[in-house]
Amino acid sequence: MPVKIRLARHGRKRKPFYYIVIADGRAPRDGKYIERIGSYNPNTNPATIDLDFDKALTWLQKGAQPTETMRHILSFRGVMYKNHLLKGVDKGAFSEEVAEERFRDWLEEKEAKNQANIDKINGEVDKEAKKRLAAETKVKDERAAQIAERQSALVAEAEAETKEAKEAEEAAVEEETAKEEAAAKEEPVAKEEPVAKEEPVAKEEPVAKEEPAAKEEPAPATTEEKKPEEKKEAPAETKEEPKAKEGEENK
Repeated sequence: MPVKIRLARHGRKRKPFYYIVIADGRAPRDGKYIERIGSYNPNTNPATIDLDFDKALTWLQKGAQPTETMRHILSFRGVMYKNHLLKGVDKGAFSEEVAEERFRDWLEEKEAKNQANIDKINGEVDKEAKKRLAAETKVKDERAAQIAERQSALVAEAEAETKEAKEAEEAAVEEETAKEEAAAKEEPVAKEEPVAKEEPVAKEEPVAKEEPAAKEEPAPATTEEKKPEEKKEAPAETKEEPKAKEGEENK
C-alpha cells in the first residue's frame, strides 16, 4: 500500500479539527502516522489551513497519494499546481524560471480571490451582525415603549383615583355644610343673654348674741281694751304662785 496524505480527526463531538499527516495506507485513520505536516480547522469561516508547503510538495514528488479531501486542500494552497509545473520542467516543456513566474502569477491571483472571498464573508458577517443588532434594538425599544406606556397608565390611574377620592371628600364636606346650613335656617338661634358678673361675696360678720328683749309694756289702752287684758293676766299670776310656794317648801 502506498503512503497517503490524509486527515486524522481530533477535537470533541461536533467540534472536530484535523491533523494533516503522512501515514501508511494500512494504518487506521486515527492511528499512527509517519509525519505531521499541518492542520485543518473547518469550524472557522473561512476554514483555517495550516500547511507546510515544502514538505507536502516533497511527499507528492516521492509518490504519496492524497485522499480526496486532501487533494482539494492541496489544490487550494497551490501544491498540486506547483507539482504539475515541476513535472513540465522535468519533461523540458519550459524552464524552471518560467515555472516559478507562472506559479507566482497564479499565487497572486489566488490570494486576491481568497482575500475578496474573505472580505465578502466578513461583510456578510458584519451585515448580519448589524441586522441582528437593529432587530434587537427594535425589540428593546418596543419593550421600553410598552413599559413606559404601562407606567404612564398606572400613574394616570393613580391620579384618577386620587382625584375621585378628593372629589368625594369635597362633596361629603359640601353636603355636610349644606345640612348644617339647612338646620341653622330651620331652628332660629336664641340670643345668648350676657352673663352677669358675680359680685364678690361679703365676709359674714359674727352674729351678736341676741339680748333678751325687754317686755314691751302695753300701751295705754282704752277702757274697752283694758278689760280683756286684765282678764288674761289674772290667770297667769295665779299660775306663778304655786311655783313660789314650792320653792319655799324646798328651803
